[in-house]
Amino acid sequence: MKIKIDKEVIIDGLQKVQSVISPRNTLPVLANVLMKAENGQLELTATDTNLTIRTKIPAEVIEPGATTLPAKRIFGVYRELSVTDVEMEVNDSHIAFINAGSSKFRVHGIPESDYPGLPDLSDPKTYSLEQAALRNMLKLTVYAASHDANRQLLHGVLLSFNDGKLSVVATDSRRLALVEHDVEFPADAEVDLIVPLKTIEELIRTLGESGTVNIMATGQQIAFEFNDTLIISKLVEGNYPNFRQVIPSATAHRVTLDREPFLTAIRRTSLLVSDAIAGVKLTFTKDRLEVLAAAADIGEGRETMDVRYTGPDITISFNPAFLMEPLKALTTDEVFLDLVDDTSPGVVRSTINFAYVLMPIRLT
Repeated sequence: MKIKIDKEVIIDGLQKVQSVISPRNTLPVLANVLMKAENGQLELTATDTNLTIRTKIPAEVIEPGATTLPAKRIFGVYRELSVTDVEMEVNDSHIAFINAGSSKFRVHGIPESDYPGLPDLSDPKTYSLEQAALRNMLKLTVYAASHDANRQLLHGVLLSFNDGKLSVVATDSRRLALVEHDVEFPADAEVDLIVPLKTIEELIRTLGESGTVNIMATGQQIAFEFNDTLIISKLVEGNYPNFRQVIPSATAHRVTLDREPFLTAIRRTSLLVSDAIAGVKLTFTKDRLEVLAAAADIGEGRETMDVRYTGPDITISFNPAFLMEPLKALTTDEVFLDLVDDTSPGVVRSTINFAYVLMPIRLT
């Protein structure tokens, strides 16, 4: 195998795939990136056996071939090169010789035959939507997923293709985020898919702002294909909790707020809250909101702001970090906070098809 390639092109390609590699791999070859050169392209693949990312980049292929090289080290070599045009040649012993101006490197690899093959995706259900739409849906929900790997069902995000729409849901049992988007697919393609959190984070990092993403799903695997990138992931086995029953069907009182000032008020006052249990107290009166955060050994922060509200006086407290996360993810000017009373969940909504259910906390 022998190629000539632009330094920035291969750096960009390696950045797309190498983040999937786990530092705790038990097999040495899993610390490597698989490189295949043919037909004017260099194909890069990395995997941890649960998640695989493959991308293609342009290259001048002088001799086609394949090998695997240590991802982190090869990335470091290319990043530190001082010239743009780089030549790499791999011999039959899978030793790579990298030449770039006065810089010369020799890197030992492992044969391609030792590298795991791509997972089977035969007879999949298929879906298509805009990359930007999917990326935005994932950003609007991912923060609500559990970060406890022992809670497998909640340590992921639900993609539910039902009733002509895609519902993306995440919850850690203390809050739940839901966003929906119309998608065309046949009735026999209705399915619920739980995608691991690591895969969701990779999708947010790699999906673009334009173009289509094609989704292929089988009983055990899901794949996302867009531009020159393919992401294949194992699915989480099991049934996701019934998220519909968590979302209140009726709301007694609605508050209309300007998103940015509301976010700023919570962020500023919560600086004096030493932990999430302390919370921030929201007191709603006619067209007025008072935000209060207090800690006995530190002090208190208090802010007031205009809102649109005509219901009875309500005081309710929330974890400030949990309350700020949907406000950061949304981009709309206005948000709505639907309330029943001081002990029932609050629901943050928007002008898009979005809902965020948050349990209140009791202040002592």
